Amino acid sequence: MECTIGKNKKECACTYTTCPLHGKCCECIASHTAKGQFPGCLFTKEGEKLYDRSWEALKDNHI
Repeated sequence: MECTIGKNKKECACTYTTCPLHGKCCECIASHTAKGQFPGCLFTKEGEKLYDRSWEALKDNHI
């Protein structure tokens, strides 16, 4: 499968654009999962701005 990093970066709701994993969805999801978190791309833009990656936040602010 081809990774479309440029397109991913444009469409991602994550506000941490300087992250080295920004746009590398597979790596980003694996990294957050290992920490017991959800990646910012699963949240609405408003929800992502809360910087709370917990299940409770995701339930209320998911896309």
